[in-house]
Amino acid sequence: MEYLKHPHHVELVLVDALEIARLNLEFRNLDKSTDVLSFPLEMPGHTLLGSVVINIDLALQESQARAHSLLDEIALLFTHGYLHLLGYDHERDQGQQRILEQEIIAHFNLPLSLMARTELT
Repeated sequence: MEYLKHPHHVELVLVDALEIARLNLEFRNLDKSTDVLSFPLEMPGHTLLGSVVINIDLALQESQARAHSLLDEIALLFTHGYLHLLGYDHERDQGQQRILEQEIIAHFNLPLSLMARTELT
């Protein structure tokens, strides 16, 4: 699992739905809430890779609706955001992020991935 061997730190920030909507508008020009945002930090010589911001309101709602723990939901969201910090982009790549996300999910025995959920709706 090469992606787990990066000697970097990641900041995890839990916010409510209103705050993540504000961040989404400010940084992505999308006027809506979302589940997770990633903010890479590009400073050579620093071990902080960036920040993963999670909508705790939506994480709680999803964990209850899908009958798994809040911690598992946060782990799913963090995994998705972490891969974005590493430079993966499921909207542009050829499935690499999806493959790695599935590998991590299987390794940690987590519930259905975010991308798989999207395909079901």
